[in-house]
This record gives sequence, C-alpha cells and structure tokens, in this order.
Amino acid sequence: MKHVVSISLGSSSRNHSVEAEFLGEKFKIERIGTDGDKKKAIQLIEELDGKVDAFGMGGIDLYICIGKKKYLLKDAANIAKAAKKTPIVDGSGLKNTLERKVIEYLNDEYGLKFKDKKVLLVCGMDRFGMAETFEKYKCDLTLGDVIFALGIPIPLKSLKGLNVAATLLAPIVARLPFELIYPTGEKQESSGGKKSKFGRFYRDSDIIAGDFHFIKKHMPERLDGKIIITNTVTPKDVDMLKEKGVNLLITTTPNLNGRSFGTNVMEGVLVTLSGKELNEITAKDYEDLLDKMDFKPRIEVLND
Repeated sequence: MKHVVSISLGSSSRNHSVEAEFLGEKFKIERIGTDGDKKKAIQLIEELDGKVDAFGMGGIDLYICIGKKKYLLKDAANIAKAAKKTPIVDGSGLKNTLERKVIEYLNDEYGLKFKDKKVLLVCGMDRFGMAETFEKYKCDLTLGDVIFALGIPIPLKSLKGLNVAATLLAPIVARLPFELIYPTGEKQESSGGKKSKFGRFYRDSDIIAGDFHFIKKHMPERLDGKIIITNTVTPKDVDMLKEKGVNLLITTTPNLNGRSFGTNVMEGVLVTLSGKELNEITAKDYEDLLDKMDFKPRIEVLND
C-alpha cells in the first residue's frame, strides 16, 4: 500500500487518515497538523523521510506564483529541505492544472455559468490558474490578495492589477514569517462572524472562491444563497457553511470518507502514481493522470 502524508502547519484538530484506491493502486492518505510549529513539521518530515511515498506540505506554499514568475517563500523552503529522500509537494502543480479544469467543468458541463457573476477569489497569488480561468469566462472578478493577506480593504479587479501588486509586494511577503500572512494552528479554527472587517466583500459576491482558511478567517455570520468553491473542508466545516445559509459547496478535490483533502495531498498521490522523479513530472503528466482517474469536483447542495 502506498503512503502519502501531509505535514501541515494547520491545526491538529483537523488530523485525518483514510484509505482509498486510485487507478488500481491502494493508498493510505494521512494529514498531520503541527499547530503552527515549524520545528515540529521539520522533525516529522525528517522522521518519515524515506519511509513514505510522498509528502504533502500543508498550510503553507513553497512559492507565490504569478504567471511564469515564482517567489520562493523562505519559511516553506526551510521545511521542504528536510525531505532528502521522499518527494515533497505543496499542491501548486494541481492548482495550475486541476483547478483550471474544475472551473471549466463547472461552466461548460455542470451549467454554472460564470459570465457576469460576482466572484470573490480571496487570494489570486495562491490560485493564479483559477484566477485566469475565472477571467476567461468574463465574470465580475474581485481578487482579495491585498484585503485578506495584508488586511487592507483594497480590492483588485483584474489580473493586470494583481500582477502590479505582486511585483511590488511578493518579494517582501515571501520573506515574512508565514503566520503573519496566513492563519496557522489555532487561528484556523476561528472566523470573522459579527466582527468580520471585510464581510461586505462576501455579501457583495455571488461566488466565494479560494483557500478555505482564508475564506473562513473573515467570514461573516450569514452567507445566504452563496456558492463556495474551495479546497479542503471537514464535516464540521460543511455543517458551519450549511448553518450560515450557503447554497452550494464545491471542492476541487473529491470527498474521501466525509472530507476533502488539500491539493498538496492529491498532488502527492499523482506524483506516486506517475512513477517519475519529481523534477521529471510535467503539467501534461498531471493532466493525463487526472483524465485517467476521471477526476470530478465534489458538488454538494447545502440549502435549496
């Protein structure tokens, strides 16, 4: 049995383990949270290195990607280099392949037409492939990078604006302690509620998309009739979204025993299935494997 382990800076309360089968290969998929402790994450990777088939790096990205530009995150690089034998991935390979395909599937096959819909993508730098695909379908797109990462209520309305902001900010952000720009550990369990500073951006949108922890951090009390397109959610998260009045929940990764794992985990599965060295794998390899697996997003109606 293949073994893929996600070592996450997120809360240990979200830990989970499941067995699944992909393309005839059995997998044990495991998520281990370190409650924001970077030293513990490094220690776990060192202990498991060479004993598992792939690592996912959860709760942190290796790079900020804008088009072909990449900015290496200092904290993430320090964690990733602890893996000497086992390949380690952060999910970015899937964000640029799977998530594009999911948005195309939703528009072209499922019938969720994005044209003129008001879409809030909480962080375009984190999901540039999704941002490009939304813009392709001519939705009314708001990119929340400055709002949710820096706490400044300035919406970006185009990829051109995102490129300008990224050119100025990404080199600085990449060197900051990661916990300053993204919720880790216990912070992943809290949400904005009545105190949400940026609730108006949610209320003004038809669709809220992107990383779930960014979405959750500033989420207002009510989200009646909204559509959420995100990555990893637990059954507890689903219940919360239902109570808030969310109409439709879509996750880009499938439902495995009640939850959706992060893109880093699923990229670890694809790397293992490919049988290739990490530096040999291409975007086409990912696309071919996704087609063979007939990968479909999880789509769940929470409220009529």
